[in-house]
Amino acid sequence: MSTTTAAPGANGAADPPTEPARRGRRARAPKARMTKMQRREALTGILFISPWIVGFLVFTLGAMVYSLVISFSRYQLATDTARPIGFANYQQLIEDPKIVTALGNTLYYAVLAVPLEVMLALGLAMLLNSAKRGAGFFRTVFYLPKMTPVVATASVFLLLLNGSQGAINRGLAAIGIEGPQWLLDPAWVKPSIVLMTLWGVAGTMVIFLAALQNVPRDLYEAASLDGAGAGRRFWNVTLPMISPAVFFNVLVLTIAAFQIFDQAFLLFHRQTGAGTSDASLFYAIYLFDQAFRQFNFGFAAAMAWLLFLIILVISLIQMRVGNRFVYYESEDAK
Repeated sequence: MSTTTAAPGANGAADPPTEPARRGRRARAPKARMTKMQRREALTGILFISPWIVGFLVFTLGAMVYSLVISFSRYQLATDTARPIGFANYQQLIEDPKIVTALGNTLYYAVLAVPLEVMLALGLAMLLNSAKRGAGFFRTVFYLPKMTPVVATASVFLLLLNGSQGAINRGLAAIGIEGPQWLLDPAWVKPSIVLMTLWGVAGTMVIFLAALQNVPRDLYEAASLDGAGAGRRFWNVTLPMISPAVFFNVLVLTIAAFQIFDQAFLLFHRQTGAGTSDASLFYAIYLFDQAFRQFNFGFAAAMAWLLFLIILVISLIQMRVGNRFVYYESEDAK
């Protein structure tokens, strides 16, 4: 069995250790211990974030573990007992036709809302980025809708989307277009919710604005000297440089779209049994109905875990595909 010990040389002295031996010696070197001051700083940091740690363990991780347990049970709120029933709740997910309807409505909304939110937010951010005077004023004005409570926004849109007296249909009638019954026609229910969602696009706009302001000006100057027009500068300079922000916004908006609840609930489901047929039955709405109206907490927990797995799979696919098209400036430094 060979060893890494060097054999003595001709003069009786040991030869210097070989490079593999040096690497092995360095690999076995003991790690430096934390000083007393470093341990004190680490303990202080942990104490400062301990309220968040406790809250996460109790209200997030603990709630997730508990929901996983009751998803395999028939949980009755009145008796506060959970009777194990195996995979019956998950089997019911497959057999319940409303699950397919709710997932289809949610997917339809996500495909419609996410691209529109990204394009509108990017357009507004580019307008603000090019503003010379009054930029601060317009940023405040554009961000104000985001600060409006969702309940107030829903009340406004109930008036705007009224089929006969709403301001939107009146505006369409002024140019000779007959407006639809936004809140009654099943074909227009989801577009009406998308319109309400676009009202609060300012959060996405701010992220795009920050990304646009970090694009180096000399890239635009070089592109202009090469004869690139506005469209080519946007496609070959702006879009690649802000691609991390685009990817982040698409990922976050997709996750939010699959959890759509507030807008649909306030417009169509505030009263028990309300809603326009099944056109406004989103997955989170049906989950809420099962948990807090039907008190079927076991089935609702199984629905929640199915939604978690769907979002996880879609997010992983987006990350796998999106990373091929995202440009990170730090990659050039490698």
